[in-house]
Amino acid sequence: MTDGEVVTRYVNRWGDASGPASDLRGPRREVCRCFDQHRSHPRARVGFHAERQDTSAPGWLRLLELVDEAAADGREEFRPLVELSPEERLQVITLPPSIAMLTAVKHLMLYGSNLVRIPPEIGAMTSLEEFTPYTSYRLHWFPYEITRCRKLVRSTVSTRALFGNAKLRPPFPRLQPARGSVADLDLEGLDARRWGATAVRSCGVCDRPIAPGGLHQVWISLRVATDVLPLLVSACSPACVAELPAGAEGYGPAPHLGGRVEQAADWG
Repeated sequence: MTDGEVVTRYVNRWGDASGPASDLRGPRREVCRCFDQHRSHPRARVGFHAERQDTSAPGWLRLLELVDEAAADGREEFRPLVELSPEERLQVITLPPSIAMLTAVKHLMLYGSNLVRIPPEIGAMTSLEEFTPYTSYRLHWFPYEITRCRKLVRSTVSTRALFGNAKLRPPFPRLQPARGSVADLDLEGLDARRWGATAVRSCGVCDRPIAPGGLHQVWISLRVATDVLPLLVSACSPACVAELPAGAEGYGPAPHLGGRVEQAADWG
């Protein structure tokens, strides 16, 4: 280096997000082929990930412990994947409902996860200010309940992995017809391939129990923190669906049932 030469140093912002470097050998997540995340490729249909969480897996059991620890000590940043081995991280495809206890957490770091869904209980994380599921390439949508995180102002999401994203415009999974009764449904054991989630306990809009009024699912794309996210709404009635806000500009103003949706960016 000569006198007066300026050296630019680049910092890896996510260097400590996935555990020690010695633990990074081998795959940290499964490959997702739901749609091409690199180039626009017309596709008539996509579906939900159908996997169910193995609640006997060591990674899941350790995650439960980590949630309990974070709730007990009131920490403001939660980075559970750092505490898991690569093999254990592969075993975790969702988060437990007990994340509702993490009311002090301001930053939820899920960089490089193998997640396929986030539970609606994220809406109880009322102190959440920053959400980082970056490079979680199997995570294509989020529960509408995330809009209850009123303090959430920063997010880092791999948007090319999202249904209906502005760059590639992949379609949304087609939703089931609305049901006025759920008498024949096991709301704690739903088929994720059909309903997106394995359990629906309460209305995403009004928070009342889902059972009395039926199950009405719709998609809506809204700006949440830094990003426009595809949100799955599981509502208890048509009235609650009618209360949803208008969609994000350029993403279609009305709730819909999935498929390929004409969006404003497609019109010009």
